[in-house]
Amino acid sequence: MATTTIRSVFMGPRLRRLRRDLGLTQADMAADLDISAPYVALLERNQRPVTADMLLRLARTYKIDLADLAGDGGADHTARMQAVLKEPMFADIDIPPLEISDIAIGYPGLAEAFLRLYTAYREEQLALAEGAKSLSSRGGGLDVNDPVAEVRRFLAARRNNFADIDDAAERILHGPAGQGWFIERLSSRHGLRVRHLPPDVMLGSVRRLDRHHKEILFDDSLDTASFNFQLAQQLAYLEFEDEMSAALKAGHFTTKSGKLLAHRSLASYAAAALIMPYSAFAKAAETRRYDVEALARQFGTSFEQTAHRITTLQRPGAEKVPFFLIRVDPAGNISKLLDGAGFPFAKHGGACPLWSVHGVFKTPRQIVTQWLELPDGQRFFSIARTVTAGGGSFGAARVERAIAIGCAAEHAEKLIYTSDESGPRADAPTPIGVACRVCHRPTCAARSELPIGRELLPDDYRRLSVPFGFSSD
Repeated sequence: MATTTIRSVFMGPRLRRLRRDLGLTQADMAADLDISAPYVALLERNQRPVTADMLLRLARTYKIDLADLAGDGGADHTARMQAVLKEPMFADIDIPPLEISDIAIGYPGLAEAFLRLYTAYREEQLALAEGAKSLSSRGGGLDVNDPVAEVRRFLAARRNNFADIDDAAERILHGPAGQGWFIERLSSRHGLRVRHLPPDVMLGSVRRLDRHHKEILFDDSLDTASFNFQLAQQLAYLEFEDEMSAALKAGHFTTKSGKLLAHRSLASYAAAALIMPYSAFAKAAETRRYDVEALARQFGTSFEQTAHRITTLQRPGAEKVPFFLIRVDPAGNISKLLDGAGFPFAKHGGACPLWSVHGVFKTPRQIVTQWLELPDGQRFFSIARTVTAGGGSFGAARVERAIAIGCAAEHAEKLIYTSDESGPRADAPTPIGVACRVCHRPTCAARSELPIGRELLPDDYRRLSVPFGFSSD
């Protein structure tokens, strides 16, 4: 059983909020705790620390869980603020770590307000960036009512990490959860029985909660990884609603569909947090050098589930290699996009055809590695592989897609994929662009459109080997 280390802490604002929530005056609390009212005032002003003995008195008197009362001493707010203050916009402000810690511990409400304001600012910046690209590349207006774009901004502004959900998952777990654990918890805690039914009975659903009969029905053609994920997602809807609602409340959605999609994304995040707990998964990822297939075997997950979880390892104070992820179909349509590595994805239109993610359909299920260089000189390393959704029985519909995850070049040495001497070399990256309309490489034979601001060269006396010849000046 986990134990809580108790130490003296400064928790004035938290104590004041507790007293007010209980409807007590300082004199009332002093009488309850057998101390003087002036001493309560000193504690609330952080002029005295709350000792271990006082924490125990508070817990016993007001029937409060000791771990919840002691909290983390502001460690979470401190880590999050330190991560935010590394942003370039704060580069000229010298804020010692001790001052950040003092604010986080002494003024948790102010720290939370700062973090919310910064997250809102990030969402607005991403929306403006998308709007500028949309206007320049399509000559039209901004898709202000695009629910998918709203969710992508919501996730990107938070680097696809929701520490409160990760914490909630780890509180109810004692290591990675298996199928039996989920079924037993759904039964013992929620009185729900799990049943498997054929696809024709499920009528297009893979999971359905039948509250009347107290059953959760599952398509019996689901593979093990998908079944476990659906079990975990249903449990997330039942037990993580407070954490998900708090995250949604901090977002900015203009459409109902956008908020519903974000809610579904958070439920999927919670499911992954239950199957692949943050601490255990992050440790395994570093130990196995981000070997996606090996991690999938270890946690009993699919390649895509594992790759997706790798992009979430940005908990403040426990950040790992920042990854991006993209999922495309054979026609180049983007159906999933997560950016935690600063990769400049095309918001509209297809990505560069020279990127291997578009070519792995020729080599199903094989991992293809590639070094990439953008026109501005930025370099990234990516791995790509096909994944299959659906199927499970003869004649069942299957969807083939390609997944690519990658990181900035400076992190690539931490990945097992760069240790293959026979693979692509870092000094010979593939020159790619974000999209043809914003790529100004004059010698690209794969180009499908003329770049913005370039004039087509006449070919009455010379025909170039590239589809669109333009001046490189």
